[in-house]
Amino acid sequence: MLRTARRGLLLLPLAWLAACAPLPARNPMATWVPSPNHDIRRPVVIVLHFTDQHSVQQSLDTLRTANSGGPVSAHYLIGADGHIYQLVADEQRAWHAGPGRWGAITDLNSASIGIELDNDGHTPFAQPQIDSLLRLLADLTSRLRIPRTQVIGHEDLAPGRKDDPGPLFPWNRLADAGYGLWPQGPLVDPPAGFDPWMALGLIGYALDNRAAAVRSFHHHFRGMDGDTLDGDDLRVLYALAKQLGAVAAP
Repeated sequence: MLRTARRGLLLLPLAWLAACAPLPARNPMATWVPSPNHDIRRPVVIVLHFTDQHSVQQSLDTLRTANSGGPVSAHYLIGADGHIYQLVADEQRAWHAGPGRWGAITDLNSASIGIELDNDGHTPFAQPQIDSLLRLLADLTSRLRIPRTQVIGHEDLAPGRKDDPGPLFPWNRLADAGYGLWPQGPLVDPPAGFDPWMALGLIGYALDNRAAAVRSFHHHFRGMDGDTLDGDDLRVLYALAKQLGAVAAP
């Protein structure tokens, strides 16, 4: 009898917590007839950033308060030593991407996971940091069913406005592990009539400012600066367009 009473006492706090749990939002104009057929927010893109700050602690403080543009956050922060911090739950919307576009996605915050890397943008990314990033990408793409090719940089979705993670980020290392879009096989000259702007847009870049789009493309796929396309760019773009099925292989 005492054991039953104790069990009842233990259940009382749980019942109280359940009673205090927030109810789902309901429109007063409608009759609530709940359906079990729903899901949580499911991100489809992973966006990589560098912090451009002086320490992990400074970045943690900023990501829990604000920067010069207002309140900011990210789902994860990875230190140079490889330590992974989580600041926002995966199913929630972090404020890391801001205005921009990737393909048809115009609200990247609602559709993405944001990962900040403790790096100033001017020095190479630390090996332990990239090792931890690869482990985190393996977890996120598997658990959240995000396509492994859908790993991009902040500057990819916001050409001209952002420059992270920059030309020093090792996208080829990620590609070797199977993450992100990357040209496969030998690079060859495209046929006559190949449209590189069509290919850039197909990859996902907004073309409102073509010079800015080329700079972001150069940082990501060439590890260099510059805002005009050259022959090597055309070969890379042709390879990527073939991989995306936009042009037929010869």
